[in-house]
Amino acid sequence: MSELSVDHLLGIKYLNNDDINLIFETADHFKKVINRPIKKVPSLRDITIANLFFENSIKLVLSWVITAVEPW
Repeated sequence: MSELSVDHLLGIKYLNNDDINLIFETADHFKKVINRPIKKVPSLRDITIANLFFENSIKLVLSWVITAVEPW
């Protein structure tokens, strides 16, 4: 199995065992990628990946702002 049985991964409610195993196998693969000296994956070349999160909570917005400003 090389792709999920669902179109969008918005939760785990509709995932089957094969889907969960595929997620863990993919995570193992990317764990090896981040341990390489050059952390690039050829299959993702020229692709933009974005994470978009909508929440109209002031508390959440403030926590994001504080986290962005805090020095690590």
